[in-house]
Amino acid sequence: MDWLRKLPGYQRSAPGIEWKIWRRLPLIWLAGTALPALMALVAWMAAPEAPYGAMDRSLTQFYYVLVGIVILHWTLTLTVAIGCVVVMLMKGPAYGADGYPLNDSDVPDAAKRKQNAP
Repeated sequence: MDWLRKLPGYQRSAPGIEWKIWRRLPLIWLAGTALPALMALVAWMAAPEAPYGAMDRSLTQFYYVLVGIVILHWTLTLTVAIGCVVVMLMKGPAYGADGYPLNDSDVPDAAKRKQNAP
């Protein structure tokens, strides 16, 4: 049984912007992860040795915001990657499944209409 039978006469679409985005995604992912990490490092180095209560709270909140930004960036990058893969698959060759007979109808619709006509 041939599972991946390409349909004859299909035309492959030209590659588009999805390949440009796909090639840049690792750099986009790395930059979006490294930039908040560098911001956290700078904030940690600029903080005094013994921060007082309100400053310690705001630093902790700043770190949580940076973690949220990184997670949001990863989610958006993954979503764009999934979109690129979907477009690449849609532009690929057409495949056909094995045909099977329909068991719910013995007669085509035109023949049924003739039989039911008065």
